[in-house]
Amino acid sequence: MSETIFPGGKTALHIPDPHNDVRPASAKVHSKRPPAIAGKQANAEIIDHGRRTLIVSTAMGLAAAAAASQFAFHPALAGTSDEIRPFHIEMPDEDLVDLRRRLAATRWPDKETVADDSQGVPLAMLQDLVRCWQTDYDWRKIEARLNALPQFITEIDGLDIHFIHIRSRHPNALPMIVTHGWPGSVIEQMKIIDPLTDPAAHGGSADDAFHLVIPSMPGYGFSAKPTTTGWDPQRIARAWVVLMKRLGYRKFVAQGGDWGSPVSNEMAKLDAPELLGIHVNLPGVVPPDIFKAIASGDAPPADLPADEKRAFDQLKFQFAKRRAYAQIMGTRPQTLAALTDSPAGLAAWLLDHGDGYAQPASAMQSAVLGRAVNGHSAGSLTRDDVLDNITLYWLTNTAISSARLYWENKTNLYLPAHVAISAAVTAFPGESFVAPRSWAEKAYRKLIYFHEAEAGGHFAAWEQPDIFSREVRDAFRPLRSQI
Repeated sequence: MSETIFPGGKTALHIPDPHNDVRPASAKVHSKRPPAIAGKQANAEIIDHGRRTLIVSTAMGLAAAAAASQFAFHPALAGTSDEIRPFHIEMPDEDLVDLRRRLAATRWPDKETVADDSQGVPLAMLQDLVRCWQTDYDWRKIEARLNALPQFITEIDGLDIHFIHIRSRHPNALPMIVTHGWPGSVIEQMKIIDPLTDPAAHGGSADDAFHLVIPSMPGYGFSAKPTTTGWDPQRIARAWVVLMKRLGYRKFVAQGGDWGSPVSNEMAKLDAPELLGIHVNLPGVVPPDIFKAIASGDAPPADLPADEKRAFDQLKFQFAKRRAYAQIMGTRPQTLAALTDSPAGLAAWLLDHGDGYAQPASAMQSAVLGRAVNGHSAGSLTRDDVLDNITLYWLTNTAISSARLYWENKTNLYLPAHVAISAAVTAFPGESFVAPRSWAEKAYRKLIYFHEAEAGGHFAAWEQPDIFSREVRDAFRPLRSQI
């Protein structure tokens, strides 16, 4: 198998303007309810909030918990495959009680035999996180924040896809689809919603506003889990183009980090006339000769400039020390079955990228500990943010289905992406490697923007939402005249 990628604070919620519905007029939204929700009729509640309106479809009564689904969400019953159905989350109380029971019953391993993190997530840190998860954490808070956003389900290529869709109140906003990665989810992007849909309120200009579409990848979050093979980055890319066109967008851009980067790269290769350009923050840029030298354990070429030498050293260390989690998911994801039975085990797996207190996992570690470790700040990331994401994986039972994306991928995601359309790259200092501009210019032949940000890491939108949002606004500014 070819090399695989190593993707590895309060939220201000945006309520759409009443003059800008949560979808383009051409999108078809149906409000039928599943037969299981028959005890009481669903209500449509219109919430007026400062001249903004959000329509939220909810199901009431105990019958809601009996919805015919593996999750306690409330999507409308599909009639035809291209319909867009409202979506609402309500996890059963018994699932949360069971989670706490399992946390309390955790059988702990022995303490590590070293005084650092070289053997993995330290026992004391994990025990402290689990205590907080069991006694202090409240899932209902993030559930309410998600339900305050316009969420939908639509079937694409035989699979139900969950997505958040927020239309800016600014009429000339640029439509953008944003793709998360592993071990992430749509929760990663919640902090960038307001800065991108209402930039004037966050130090930007109304001319830089975006309409946002934030989907859950197949096998992640509330999207359906593939039951057959084939859902690789190329297929996801095709699905995202279908989604944006189904929503009525004739022109749009794409953004991605972690797995979202290769998905965006693949979107760019589809020759879809609707896609104006992409922005990525984990770019495919490593020259083949450099990649070969790293894979062979050779020394770097003697004439490498300083920024390329830095990237070489970072990549060399990554290949030597930070590959285990990606290798097991890329070869034997089903063997990780214990992650679906032990929430403590799942937390340890999602926290550690084989790098402990280094990058890219350091922001999550810093958030969990409540202090910067090895000089790596958590930024805007909090312990509750981390637990929100881990709990989403647990409640949706997606530890294995999400891991299969590594198995599905057959493309070397480090080598040059060979993207020919307009592309932008932001190199965050805390990424697993900081891509040099010289490499990016060769891999993205129409590079319209490149910048090394002053802060942020692998989970840039989560860690530094203001910096990330500024980068995205700056990156796509040259394309707005084409809307």
